[in-house]
Amino acid sequence: MSEGKTPEGPDFGKGVAASDIAEGGMLAGHVGDEAVLVVRMDGVLHAIGAECTHYHGPLADGLIKDGVVRCPWHHACFSLKTGEAIGAPAFDPVACYKVDEKEGLVFVKDKLETRFETLKAPASVKKVVVVGGGAGGFAATEMLRRKGYLGDLVLLSADADAPYDRPNCSKDFLSGEAPADWMPLRDEAFYKDQKIDLRLNTEVENLDLEAKKLGIKGGEAVSYDILILATGGEPQRPPIPGLNGDNVFLLRSLRDAAALARAAETAKVAAVIGASFIGLEAAAALKKRGLEVHVVAPETVPFEKVLGVEVGRWAQSVHEEKGVVFHLGRKVHAYADGVLNLDEGRSIKVDIVVLGTGVKPRVALAEAAGLKVDNGVVVDDHLRAAEDVYAVGDIARYPDSISGQAIRVEHWVHAERQGQHVARAIMGEDKPYADVPFFWSAHYEAAFHYDGHAESFDPPKVDGSVRDYDATVRYEKDGILLAVVTLDRDMASLQAEVAFEHASEPEPEK
Repeated sequence: MSEGKTPEGPDFGKGVAASDIAEGGMLAGHVGDEAVLVVRMDGVLHAIGAECTHYHGPLADGLIKDGVVRCPWHHACFSLKTGEAIGAPAFDPVACYKVDEKEGLVFVKDKLETRFETLKAPASVKKVVVVGGGAGGFAATEMLRRKGYLGDLVLLSADADAPYDRPNCSKDFLSGEAPADWMPLRDEAFYKDQKIDLRLNTEVENLDLEAKKLGIKGGEAVSYDILILATGGEPQRPPIPGLNGDNVFLLRSLRDAAALARAAETAKVAAVIGASFIGLEAAAALKKRGLEVHVVAPETVPFEKVLGVEVGRWAQSVHEEKGVVFHLGRKVHAYADGVLNLDEGRSIKVDIVVLGTGVKPRVALAEAAGLKVDNGVVVDDHLRAAEDVYAVGDIARYPDSISGQAIRVEHWVHAERQGQHVARAIMGEDKPYADVPFFWSAHYEAAFHYDGHAESFDPPKVDGSVRDYDATVRYEKDGILLAVVTLDRDMASLQAEVAFEHASEPEPEK
């Protein structure tokens, strides 16, 4: 159970009626103080921990398909048979319990030992090196060890901090609701215990594909048998006078978020330049801290290119109801003496400025080495960029099974899933990458889920009411469904994800 919660539902230790758990159904209850979920699938009963190990989402509100239960909040996937977290953003397993059915009653008692299926890497793979300590890089190293890789494993990160929960940098951590000790994905002991050679503040200067070596700034070269490139994205600082001052903040790293949070403690007015997802999440976090917040952006509707006009206007209204002031269709000319100068002679007096002006993929290392680069590092359907070289996350441009086009996706969970896929591939699993892109964006009490990927689309089709925060929005192009956005419809989002995966009747209600 989560700390502070009392057990809810029936006590499985005392037994529940077998008829209460129909085929394909599930029932949430408890054994002692531990929340437990019982599922009947293909005539077999399974009992697992009832809360997602990512943010404690209620798995009873999730979706079960093909022996996997999916969390309704952020789509983490768990095996019903073993409890293993087989799909990010969760990494820790849920507990598994012994289930007995007798005389019309179901009993759950003893917790079972956690055991995962392991794989075997080729004997030639004695050393795997990962460049990038973000979502994809961490997920790859964690999965390699989990699946039984015993060779040398090196994680080279330019970041000053060990891998952390980056999405929270613009959400709860920035607002002050998530303490710093929540942010690391694993503690220091994990890297020691798993024999992961984590090197922080490490800049890779060059890559020699033929020699299989990486040049390290100020250090010795690092050789590899398999290389995973997970270099992520670089936040953009517009070439506008004054936007490189001490009170102007990028928001990418944990250090960026901590610096902005400190500045917000004494500031009264903040301006966010750019109505991006990060920009508006930062606006919400700063508003929660009590600041007056202005958003300046050249577009006339936030998120219009990604979500369409109706959803974009809804997002804007959510912020305006909290007091955020939008200056849309406006450009920034300069920032000087605490004044943000806009076009048409307008100006705003602000204490701090946040740049939410997008990122670009860090592909310089790959391009200089001779890898194919075209709006990202070009990879095949197994995420291979070259022999013994993989690319994952923000930099990977891969063939999308939904649209049939090559796409590049800048989502946290997607990067983690790609890192996990590559780890399994290194361990001998020969499957193309087919996970559906997914992300969520939180704005105060409201949030939306996005499944799929639509770079362009026809007018969106809305089921329900966007205004009332109860809708499913479909994004199609030439009759092909490419993406689905849901507002307060978690099950519809999960159903859309599964439908995309199976490429059959991709309609959420089916």
